[in-house]
Amino acid sequence: MDTIIYISGIKKQFLYYKSLGEKTIDQVSDENLFWQHNEDSNSIAIIVKHLWGNMKSRWTDFLTSDGEKKWRERDKEFENDIRSKEELLIKWNDGWQCLFNALDTINETNFDQTIYIRNIEHTITEAINRQLAHYSYHIGQIVFIGKMVSTQSWKTLSIAKGASKSYNTKRFAQPKHKVHYTDKLMKGE
Repeated sequence: MDTIIYISGIKKQFLYYKSLGEKTIDQVSDENLFWQHNEDSNSIAIIVKHLWGNMKSRWTDFLTSDGEKKWRERDKEFENDIRSKEELLIKWNDGWQCLFNALDTINETNFDQTIYIRNIEHTITEAINRQLAHYSYHIGQIVFIGKMVSTQSWKTLSIAKGASKSYNTKRFAQPKHKVHYTDKLMKGE
């Protein structure tokens, strides 16, 4: 596996999910960022806080310490104590910056290094793929909540209902070419 190609592709995938979250947050009123269906469900703000806590724990000293840091207080991540959209975005950006900084430390000389999450051994690809799956799961929740609370004003983040045929016609009208699949999605194409 070419390390540089893998890391470049994985960064694009993380950026894609980050953009889905941001496009959702942009469409949701400040008030609805804190909406919860019931006491046992999470608001967008709570999910962002959990993602932030997880990212800070998993990606701080990624290559040198266990991904579950002793200073992490996971249960507090589910307390609804973010008070503003600004505070939410600070945590959001801080978590993602920690992730991208860690990915920038991975190279061909350390790619085969073993890392641990809760004392369980992972290859770097296993750890990264684990986090990509975890974050996409929660970003999907954010998008779902966003669609529920935005009702009529929601702008789709994917192919609009009823537009698959025209989308595919456009895609197949182009010659075969090499790009990362998220490149066109990030541009809204």
